[in-house]
Amino acid sequence: MFMKKDTYSKARGGWSRILEISCEGCSVKVCDYQKDGPGPLKRMYIDRMINSSPASPELACSACKRILGMRVVYEKENRPAYRLFQDSVTKKIVPQNKILAT
Repeated sequence: MFMKKDTYSKARGGWSRILEISCEGCSVKVCDYQKDGPGPLKRMYIDRMINSSPASPELACSACKRILGMRVVYEKENRPAYRLFQDSVTKKIVPQNKILAT
């Protein structure tokens, strides 16, 4: 996994972390995601999703088919993203040594 360093990450303080995103309902891993800056995870930008193929208008769990979010264009930055539904996903920070090993 490689961390993206671009204008978006610099605008959010210049620091990032990788999160493992899982379905709240069945705990199946959905994807890894690079979260830039502080704050809650309200939306997932498509260009920050790792190991995922975001082609559909809905973000859904592959196991239980639960819909986790809807595809939108974030107006402030004109970037495609998934707006997450409240309590639809769980997140866990991936340790730095695990990132460097892959």
